[in-house]
Amino acid sequence: MKSKIKKYNLFFLVVLVDLILWFYWPDKGTTAVISTGDYLVEMLLFIPPIFILIGLLDVWVPREIVEKNVGSESGVKGVVISILVATAAAGPLYAGFPVAYTLMEKGCRMANVVIFLGTWATIKVPMLMMEIKFLGMEFAAARLLLTLPAIILSGYLVERLLAGAKKAGKPKANKLTG
Repeated sequence: MKSKIKKYNLFFLVVLVDLILWFYWPDKGTTAVISTGDYLVEMLLFIPPIFILIGLLDVWVPREIVEKNVGSESGVKGVVISILVATAAAGPLYAGFPVAYTLMEKGCRMANVVIFLGTWATIKVPMLMMEIKFLGMEFAAARLLLTLPAIILSGYLVERLLAGAKKAGKPKANKLTG
């Protein structure tokens, strides 16, 4: 019981801070409570479809396919697949973390997981289209040409930095349940 309560410490801390703000500074407290509520509603709208997607990914995509296409021996093909899949993603970055976790569990290379998350955060197709519309093609192309190599480099750098963790077992990732 104590560990279950401890698991929600951050949530209780946010509620406590909101209450303190609301009591001492009602204007700021009201804004904080509204922001917290908006964020909670957003999470409740995004998380269920993401978990359905993860369940389908877990059941429908065999480990061998993930290992073959984005695993440790995938090379450039794995990088390209990670980028293409992430550019088609929709939703906030925090929705990508459970997907990345599932990919790691199925044998995806760490560099490709980081490339997937970096691409999800910065190069989604709808975001790119809006960028072109509002900031112009030159700006979007320049940003893309600078961002993409940085994402790929970050992927390999993170993989190298976490190489010791990989030798000890598998990358540290918390279970989604329990």
